[in-house]
Order: sequence, then structure tokens, then C-alpha cells
Amino acid sequence: MSILDCTALELARKIKAGQYTAIEAMEAVFERIGEKEEEYHCYITADKKSALERAAGVQKKIEAGELRGPLAGVPAAVKDNLCTKGMLTSCASKMLWNFVPSYSATAVENLERAGAVMIGKTNMDEFAMGSTTETSCHGVTRNPADPEHVPGGSSGGSAAAVALSECFMALGSDTGGSIRQPASHCGVVGLKPTYGTVSRYGLVAYASSLDQIGTLTKDVADGACLLEAVASYDQKDSTSVPEAARDFSEALREDVTGMRIGIPKDYFGEGLDQDVRCAVLAAAETLKKAGAAVEEFDLGMVQYAVPAYYTIATAEASSNLERFDGIKYGYRAEKVKDLHDMYKRTRSEGFGAEVKRRIMLGSFVLSSGYYDAYYLKALRTKALIKRAFDQAFEKYDLILGPVAPSTAPKLGESLSDPLKMYLGDIYTIAVNLAGLPGISVPCGKDKSGLPIGLQLIGDCFAEKKLIRAAYTYEKRKGLVAP
Repeated sequence: MSILDCTALELARKIKAGQYTAIEAMEAVFERIGEKEEEYHCYITADKKSALERAAGVQKKIEAGELRGPLAGVPAAVKDNLCTKGMLTSCASKMLWNFVPSYSATAVENLERAGAVMIGKTNMDEFAMGSTTETSCHGVTRNPADPEHVPGGSSGGSAAAVALSECFMALGSDTGGSIRQPASHCGVVGLKPTYGTVSRYGLVAYASSLDQIGTLTKDVADGACLLEAVASYDQKDSTSVPEAARDFSEALREDVTGMRIGIPKDYFGEGLDQDVRCAVLAAAETLKKAGAAVEEFDLGMVQYAVPAYYTIATAEASSNLERFDGIKYGYRAEKVKDLHDMYKRTRSEGFGAEVKRRIMLGSFVLSSGYYDAYYLKALRTKALIKRAFDQAFEKYDLILGPVAPSTAPKLGESLSDPLKMYLGDIYTIAVNLAGLPGISVPCGKDKSGLPIGLQLIGDCFAEKKLIRAAYTYEKRKGLVAP
């Protein structure tokens, strides 16, 4: 068994036992990066010398008994919209081509406090706006299962890096499915926690009321332990929830006896690929055989999720991205005539097409005369969607469905039809609108060999139920060694 075949938890145990060192693990990762990166392009920044220095420092602390956590010594990747002290944080945008933060995001600090060793920053859709990791100014990332296809997005670099063993685990961010969808397309586990569980301090904002940091890992156990490591209450984040349970590894047991799981009929209608349908329903049957009570029900409000999400997300994006104007940091246009010309040209040249499209949409729905008709109506719809989920969770412990209508599209297909790309988020965005936790677990492949993901959705702060069901499914399907 190669060191790269280990899960994050297995590797940490072997490092503690002296079978490997954190340095050897990092060297193995960079050897794999050297083999795969030119074709798949998972990273924006990966400095081998600095990473090995960090690994050496962690190894000394492990040997001294100062680091005893379950992830100590494990190489990890971080999405490029999470601030990292002294390391480029570009959000895959020309606008932040030279931005090196003076501080790290709380989630990154927690990751390093747990003894994980940062490799570098992964590629993403520019400012997390996209579903394919094709809008990055640094170039596209490719799907590990087939390089002619996208890895999903916006956390596509993190998902692909985990799938290719260019890291053992990674952090991403999820605004409308940006962890779960690439996890599904790349065949890894993606866990998006309840809004407020992980501090957003240091996460470059796309849509502040929807953004949430989460994990991408090889299996459910790694995801639970990584989430436990990075989750914390943080006074620097006004949306951080103090009383949220964060001992997620306790849920790693194979038991769904008596668990009530609902399957929304709305998720299995027109537009769902037949291979995806069969794989997800087969997964439901596996959980049923394991002791869960599974039945169909009407969720409602599904058809309103996409317009509500893109109205709210673009409105918040237009506000959040106002700060990128060429004055204090980042890209600034040259040879300008005056201040107004500098603002206009900096933003025109610094932002990519998809980001500019969303800023314009957001500015429109917030403008005088349209605010009530679009933005306020979207907020009311968001409340109704949350109410629909609340009613569902009065009867069910979890909701089960697909992550995406189809497997990963080919490169270029989505960019040529943005509306089709937006509709590809139909099963994930409602989770963000309602602030709920969700997990994507591999459940099969289509006829072309592309991965399919199973999505499980829980009520607020019900991550333990999610993890227990996902872990049980993984065990029953033989995806993890006993």
C-alpha cells in the first residue's frame, strides 16, 4: 500500500507510530503533483520548499508529544478564497493577482493548530462564481475521472486534488453547492455544515448569508474529523454560532436503525439523468436494508430555489465586490485619465465575464424600482423554502436525493450556456438558502465512468445524523475497508 493510498486518519496514525513522517508524506504529495499537475491543474500556489519546512516543524512537535490530534502531520490543501498569512490569496481572479494577506482565516488557523500541514492553494471559479472551475484566470481544472470533463465548482481544485491524491484532504467553500457538486463529480466526499458552524472570518465573501466553509476528503471519517478540527465559535464572525455541537467524530458508527429518511418526489422529475436516478435510488435501498425507514414525499418550493438563490447571491455579490476598486490592494489599471476612469477600467479589466455578469445582475435587482419586485420577493421566497424544510424535518431525520441532475459536463459546455449551468445547482442551492448541512457521498458511476454523488440533507445542526447515515452507507457499499 502506497503512502498516497492512505486516508488522512490512516496516515496520521502511521505518522504517530513512526511508520512514516510528515516530511515523507509531503514529499509523496509533491511527487504526485509533479506527475499530475500539468494536465489537471488543481493548484494555484504550491511551494514545495515552504511546505517541507512546515512539515518538518510539525514532525518535531509530533515527536515531542506536543501534537497528538487525529490529523497531525497530514498534508492538506486550501481553496484560494481562504486567506493565508504570507501566501497568495487570489480568488482565481486577476483582480487579486498580487494579494498576500497579513492574516489567516480562522478555519486555516484551526487546521494548522490541529497539526495538518498546508500544501498550498487550490484552483477555483473566480470569486467562487461558477460550477465548473473554468472561470479561473489561472486556467481550467480537469476532472480526474476524465480530463475532457470539468471537475465541478467552485471548489473544483480542492475536489480534484483529493481525488488525484495531490493532497489527503482539503478545505472548500459552499455558497450554492460548491463543495457537494464538485465532490459528486470527482468521486470524493464533500461535507457542507450548518451555516454558522465554521467561522467565515478570512473567507473572501461571495454571498455572505449563504457562504460556508466545509471539507473535501477521501471518505466520511476524514470529513467528520476535518470538520471537527476547523469548526469553532469565533467572535470575529458575527454569524458564528456558540452553542453548535462540533464533536462530529462521535457520529462515526454504522447504525441507521429507525432513522426516517424522506425522498422528495420533486428531485426525481424531468431533467434528471437516468444513470443518476438509478444510482441514487439504489443508495436509498442500501440504507433501507440497513434499517432506515425510507419513503417518498412532496417537498415543494423546489422550482423557486434557483431564481431566489441567484437573485440573493448576485445582490450580495454586487455589494461585497464593491471593495475591489484598485485603491488599496490588488489590480489597478494603468495610464488612466482620472479617478472615475481608474475605477471603471480596473473593474472592467480585473474581473472576468462571469463575475461581471453576476455583479450586473445583482446591481439590477437592488436598483430603485426593482428592489421590491425582485430582491425582497426573493427573501420572502427564501423564508418559504426554509419553512418547507422545517415541515419536512418534523417527519424525517434526513432528506435523500441527487447532488446534480447529471454527471460532469464536458469542458466548455457550461460556459456557452450560463442558464444551463445555473440550473445544474437545482438540488444543492436550497440547502444554502435554508442554512442546512449537506453531504455528498460517491454512490456509483454513469455509463461513461463518471462519478455520481448521493446527497443527504439534515436539519440545522444535525451533522451527526448526516455523518452517521453517510458512514453507514459507505460501509455497506464496501467503499471503506472494514
